Amino acid sequence: MPKLAANLSMLFTELDFLARFQAAAKAGFKGVEYLFPYAYDKHQLAQRLKDNGLVQVLHNLPAGNWDAGERGIACHPDRVAEFRQSVATAAEYARALGCPRVNCLAGITPPGADPKAVHDTFVANLSYAAGELKKAGVLLVMEPINTFDMPGFYLSHTQQAVDLIAEVGSDNLKVQYDIYHMQRMEGELANTMSRHLGSIGHMQLADNPGRHEPGTGEINFAWLLHHIDTIGYDGWIGCEYKPATRTEDGLRWIKAMA
Repeated sequence: MPKLAANLSMLFTELDFLARFQAAAKAGFKGVEYLFPYAYDKHQLAQRLKDNGLVQVLHNLPAGNWDAGERGIACHPDRVAEFRQSVATAAEYARALGCPRVNCLAGITPPGADPKAVHDTFVANLSYAAGELKKAGVLLVMEPINTFDMPGFYLSHTQQAVDLIAEVGSDNLKVQYDIYHMQRMEGELANTMSRHLGSIGHMQLADNPGRHEPGTGEINFAWLLHHIDTIGYDGWIGCEYKPATRTEDGLRWIKAMA
């Protein structure tokens, strides 16, 4: 069984966010991830990790105005200065939390924007972020997201991400491979993981349809998790799913598939 991290943006939402660290540890998790740490004092979050014996495995770069529907600004040609500031903020939090990787959300393609400008901006921003984060000892990952849930999201396929890694040319840039998103966009999960293992810096999971816990949908997670072990992936897999009922009740899948 791969190492599983609780995604605190999705799990234990019955509790206040800061109480979720203790709940994750009590449920047996050793690692946690979540979308954004920036609404909280970094030292307060670091103390929650320490008090509960947890490691922070991932958080995202600031992604614009999330509440207004923005899902990243890395592909927005008119917001490069804001993006660069977000890199500095993410590096500051990652260092304080001992977080080894941060995820860059490409964002929704701006309406009417020139496709070449969007592409070139994303490449330049990835290059800048990869370089700056490398100085901080933090790996940059980028996540293809399905366009059914996020229409217009710029980065939506594994090969697209792999091609971007080659174009950027940095050894500090990898793919965040989300099993749920890529099942919706591509299928071919096992072969894609095997083919691009060297380019994968983090994984996340949820079943489909519904984005609930493994065992509730069409993906054969018992087989797939064994395959992930077999091909030699030794990183974390974030449990980024919406529990079908209570979080604790839904965690039974872990023992069932171990």
